Amino acid sequence: MKTLLHICCGPCTIYPFRILQEMNCEVTGYYFNPNIHPYLEYRRRAESLDAYSKEAGIPVIWGDYPLERYFRATAHREEDRCRLCYTLRLEEVARRAKTLGFGGFTTTLLYSKYQKHQIIREVGELIGQQENIPFVYLDFREGWQEGITMSRKMGMYRQGYCGCLYSEKDRYQSVGAAKVPC
Repeated sequence: MKTLLHICCGPCTIYPFRILQEMNCEVTGYYFNPNIHPYLEYRRRAESLDAYSKEAGIPVIWGDYPLERYFRATAHREEDRCRLCYTLRLEEVARRAKTLGFGGFTTTLLYSKYQKHQIIREVGELIGQQENIPFVYLDFREGWQEGITMSRKMGMYRQGYCGCLYSEKDRYQSVGAAKVPC
């Protein structure tokens, strides 16, 4: 099946891409991540993916960076920000997949043990029904360590947070950085 794979970053692509290839899927990546902040982090992840995709032979569609859409979707709804973020990204991927004639879509978000897996599945399946294109649900988490090992071996940039401003705050605040006086 011709599958559009939403890609959040290079390291998270390694294992899902291999599994989809083993399933005889014709995979094209789609980098669409308006949640990633700051912009330099967004670019760094894109550059890492670009290098890996060329090495692995993965065609990639490069989406735009509508940061404002992300903040409009999540502002004043921070407690549900992950669901809103997944929805924003997967709606875009499903529409693009349908428009370009793909047989289905999925996401590398299903690889991370830190993402809200059940919400991703629910959102993906609902959007797939609404857009009339199958959401390919696969639990890629069993390849978590394999992806980490491979990405380190390749010297890939590995980020320390999901990408959104909220998760960056949570990450650094938890280590006490936010307690430093201004």
